[in-house]
Amino acid sequence: MANRLSKDKRNRVLLVEAGRRDDYHWIHIPVGYLYCIGNPRTDWLYSTEPDAGLNGRTLRYPRGKTLGGCSSINGMIYMRGQARDYDQWADITGDDAWRWEQVLPAFKKHEDHYLGADEMHGAGGEWRVEKQRLRWDILDAFAQAAQEAGIPHSTDFNRGSNEGVGYFQVNQKNGWRWNTAKAFLRPVCYGRPNFEMWTGAQVSKLIV
Repeated sequence: MANRLSKDKRNRVLLVEAGRRDDYHWIHIPVGYLYCIGNPRTDWLYSTEPDAGLNGRTLRYPRGKTLGGCSSINGMIYMRGQARDYDQWADITGDDAWRWEQVLPAFKKHEDHYLGADEMHGAGGEWRVEKQRLRWDILDAFAQAAQEAGIPHSTDFNRGSNEGVGYFQVNQKNGWRWNTAKAFLRPVCYGRPNFEMWTGAQVSKLIV
């Protein structure tokens, strides 16, 4: 949003981030999410409420506390929702702007897919999407077993149907995590005179 708003020189944009800058090295190494989740430097350390279905236990609920938010600490999986879910939201709200064919152009606009543009993917946008670089024998065996059980194989879970088994596409670029700070802030916003960013600044109230 800060990117889009500050593109218009008439707007003055202040981005406020409670966490620190995303200059922690583990953020950018893909396996580093293991060192970011549960780390007070990068995680809000939230937990769920006790759940009767879990024998009263709570679960860790990681949320990113750094520039880039959750895109700086998550598993980098890129996966859109089901097309039928968007259509159902449109039916429930009576607003056709929620329909899959209406939101798809927005997905494509900001996407930079490693295979280039087609009817479902965009190229040249800010948000890099790549094929995973690693494979694991145990996951390949699981996928084969799933297919033998009748579950279809999929190489792309972002074409409107999430059914299937296969490797997810990821938000990485040349082997590094591609978070929203890299995608939407650094390339353009840092050089805009109408854009300002505060980190380590938590908002307590808004005065209008």
